[in-house]
Amino acid sequence: MAPYKEDEMKIDNVAKIVSTVKPHCVSSVHVNLHVSKVVVHPLVLLSVVDHFNRVSKTQNVKRVVGVLLGSMKPNKTLDIANSFADKSFPVFFFTFPFDEDERDKKTWFLDMDYLESMYGMFHKVAARERIVGWYHTGPKLCQNDIVINEQLKRFTSNPVLVVIQAEPKDLGLPTEAYVEVQEVHDDGTPPIKTFEHVPSEIGAEEAEEVGVEHLLRDIKDQTAGTLSQRITDQLMGLRGLHGQLLGLQCYLHEVAEGKLPINHAVIYYIQEVLNLLPDVTSPQFVEAHNVQTNDQLMCVYMGSLVRTVIALHNLIDNKLSLQKNEKAKEKVEGIAKKDENKEEKKENKETKDSKEDDKEKEEKDIKK
Repeated sequence: MAPYKEDEMKIDNVAKIVSTVKPHCVSSVHVNLHVSKVVVHPLVLLSVVDHFNRVSKTQNVKRVVGVLLGSMKPNKTLDIANSFADKSFPVFFFTFPFDEDERDKKTWFLDMDYLESMYGMFHKVAARERIVGWYHTGPKLCQNDIVINEQLKRFTSNPVLVVIQAEPKDLGLPTEAYVEVQEVHDDGTPPIKTFEHVPSEIGAEEAEEVGVEHLLRDIKDQTAGTLSQRITDQLMGLRGLHGQLLGLQCYLHEVAEGKLPINHAVIYYIQEVLNLLPDVTSPQFVEAHNVQTNDQLMCVYMGSLVRTVIALHNLIDNKLSLQKNEKAKEKVEGIAKKDENKEEKKENKETKDSKEDDKEKEEKDIKK
């Protein structure tokens, strides 16, 4: 396929600069999305990280592109179990033929013939897995993602884009899933194609969980207990929540200043989140909060008392053990001392008897 340069299609990217665009109200039609959730397996994450590390060592690229394989589960859940990009063979090295101009993102190259041949080989091994979308290492959406997504429609009618961060710098999941939607403007301008965010999660089967635990065995701190690990996880979760709230605050500021258009769907979700917040001034909430706090403090107090009693018991037990050991030591020393006295008396008696015998011999010699 020859290098493709976009001249006609308008790109609406989440990360593009919109300061030059006149603000207007938009409404995204996303009620009929074919995917409600995307589940990414650990094997896909390992393959993407390996792909990015091998390519970045030989080429100066900011992102790599690959194809996702999987199947559709009930409740519109897309299960992504495999992927392909770079494959090593005994004679030569296959690479996913993708390239783009860093200065002009509208100019890019993608070899669809290679994609078809690789998918044919994968289909022979795993017939149930089909092309469900594609991925790149981002870390954010790029300007030409819509056009690349159009090319993937040769293999699937509704491809899913998963942005996988090979070098994550923020807390949270390293995956972001998107599907293509039509964005309708309230001012009557023609609709444009854009990406709609879809919830994503990391899921694994039992065999994959065993493999992941084996890989993480040398990474986890074995000295850390369950409580310490749980507190660490909660702290990381709170940091991730703090980062999401900061991003939400920046978005609202830009909308209020007219730098971004008003998206009613986003405002609706924000209102839904705010509606979940409790009324802290309600007497029922204050009473319930006080009861829960008192219960937790009582548990802490009881735990402190138990630790104190156990420490006192151990102290008394150690003292009794020391006294018992001292008595046993004194008894052993007394027995040893008695044995020494007996030996000394025996030696004295033998010495006295020998002296008397010598004296008798001398007297006999004198008489003679």
